[in-house]
Formats: sequence, structure tokens, C-alpha cells
Amino acid sequence: MHIVILGTGMIGTTVVSEIAKFKDLKRITVVDINQENIDKCLGIANNPKVIGKIASLETEEEIAKVLVDADVAVACLPHSLSLVAIKAAIASKCHLVDLVGSRFTDKMALHKVAQEAGVIIIPGCGVAPGITNFLAAQGIEMLDEAVDAVMSCGGIPRHPVPPLWYQVVFRLESVLGLYTKPAIAVENGELIEYPPLSGLEKITFPNPVGDCESVITDAHSTAFILKDRVKNLYEKTVRYPGHWVKMNVLSELGFLDNNPILVHGITTTPRAFAERILAPKMIGASNEDITVMRVEVSGFKDGKSIKHTWEMVDLYDHKRKITSMAKTTAIPAALTAKWIALKKITETGVIPIESLIVRERFQPFIDELNSLGIEITYKEENLE
Repeated sequence: MHIVILGTGMIGTTVVSEIAKFKDLKRITVVDINQENIDKCLGIANNPKVIGKIASLETEEEIAKVLVDADVAVACLPHSLSLVAIKAAIASKCHLVDLVGSRFTDKMALHKVAQEAGVIIIPGCGVAPGITNFLAAQGIEMLDEAVDAVMSCGGIPRHPVPPLWYQVVFRLESVLGLYTKPAIAVENGELIEYPPLSGLEKITFPNPVGDCESVITDAHSTAFILKDRVKNLYEKTVRYPGHWVKMNVLSELGFLDNNPILVHGITTTPRAFAERILAPKMIGASNEDITVMRVEVSGFKDGKSIKHTWEMVDLYDHKRKITSMAKTTAIPAALTAKWIALKKITETGVIPIESLIVRERFQPFIDELNSLGIEITYKEENLE
């Protein structure tokens, strides 16, 4: 069984390290355009079954070349290369786990082609999208009539500092994209679109987090897959109090726009300018972070009003020496790739994780996440 990891950034390197621990997987190739990144990844993995390969990953043809003899691949690439990687995997007849959940309708358009190639493509397979998706799906599965599903998640600093009380753990470009894209949600069984930064509300998590705030962000595949099974569905992103208000002011003033502007004879965009200004303001007091997550699904079971709640407060992993966000994003992807390799997942086509990790697969997957350090609590409440 040959597994290829595309991209050796923080998440890709963590995926490699976790997959290398799985005893039944014998050969892992890590691919990146930068030899220094590959060497760092190999050093962290420290496993003889992991080898490196330099390749450009900018086009479908270039990605297809490195997937020629691969059985499963995990794409840890920027959003702009997600669809490219999926097309390359289908052309190479290679199963693919993709961390990116955006452009879901474009990806679903490739469903039949992926089926014909005999491969499964799983988009949005991290923490959010990812874990939040299949928790919402399982909650709906456990009810006779699902009314509300709310998926709240966010990566926040362990030691926040002003003025934004936030630190970037991935690329700032991706963070600002989250703040500027319209959000798809479900209301009364219909897809609706919210403007960016809508629906500000308070939310509280256990120590050491406390009070936070959330806004509605894109629900990705869950909005499309679950809309016929639940009345209302939202995804919300969590930050410390005050962060969203300040970012909303910047948005209203146009600082997050992408339209070109001319400044002293130089063409740039307000967002590119804002990135340079904001980057040093989004550095925490340390590299320690926290990932918070809460998925609440309410409705009716046997005539009773019931709510299912899953919650996670995950801290920086000192044993692995990685951020919580890296761990909680990479491990679900690595575990899903392992399940494909071991034929625990045998479906073909473009299938999001909320259609896979439910019913009989749900608890075994949760148990494996727990054994790998991702602990998710669960409670059921009778609301009557």
C-alpha cells in the first residue's frame, strides 16, 4: 500500500508523522516543491518507510505524475489547488483525502467520473470542515426529526494579546478568506447565503477558554448534504470577544477587498495591504493554541425534545510539539486515509465525510480519534 502526501507544510508534516505510525501502511511518499521542507518533514517523521520527492504541484499534470503508482493520497495544499488535486487523483485512479472543503458543488460535479475511475474523493476532511460535519450528521441520524444543527469551531491563542486576541496558525491569506466569503447555511430546509461576519453571538467554553464570540461561516458540504434532513443548519467560527467587531470594521471600510487599487504608482489590493499590516498583530504570546469545538443537534426522538451535544477543548500538544489546530486537522485526514487503505471505506465517487462516518462507522472512528489524542465529550439532554 503506497500513500502519497501532497504538501509538507505544518499540516502535511503532521499527516505524514501520524500515517507513518500506522503499522499496516508500508510506503509513504511526501511531495513538495521545496527540498528544505521535505527534509524537515522527513526529520520529524523519523521513519524509514517515509521518502521524499521534489515536484511542482501547480497543475493537474504535475500532480498526476506523482500519483501514478499511489493507492491513496492526502492533499494538504492551498485552496486554489484543491480542485486541481482532485482531478489529478481521478485521472491517476488514486483515492484522495482532501483537507479543503470549499467549491463543493464543483467537486460534486466530478462524482460520476470518480466512480468510473473506481476511486473515492473525500473533501473537507479536517476538524472543520471534517469532524464537525460527521458529528452533525450523526446527531441528525439519532433523531426522528432534526430541527437545529449548529457546528461551532475555532482555533484561538492559549495566551491572547491585544488588539485582535488572535494568532495565525495557518496562512493569513486563508484566514482573511474566511472573513470575506459569503456563508452558506440552511434555514427551513432551504439553502441561504449570509454576508460575511453575520450572526455575531456569545458562546462560552470550559476552562481555560471562557467567554468567546462566534459568527456564521460557510457550512460547506453539510449544507448541501444535510439540508433535506434538518430544518436549520449553521456553521460558526469562534474567536475571543472583540475580535469580530474589529474585523467587521475593517471589512466595512474596504480593507479586506480584493479589487486592485493604485497607490503611489504601485498596483496592489486593499487585502494585500491589510495582510502586511495585520500579520504582526496576529502573533500570540507563544505558539501554544487551543481548538474549541461544539456541535449541537436538537429535535425529536420518540415524541420527546432531545439535544445531542459533542464538545472538544484541545490544547497545544507538547508531546508531539505541534499546535492543536495542526493535530485536530491532520489526524482525521490521516485516519481516513488509513481506513481507505484498510478497506474500511470502500465507496467510490466524491463523498463528503458526513456521508461516511455515521451509523456503524461513527463510534469506532471516534474511539480511534480518542486513542490518538483527540478527545470529544458527548451528552444527551431531554429539553422537556
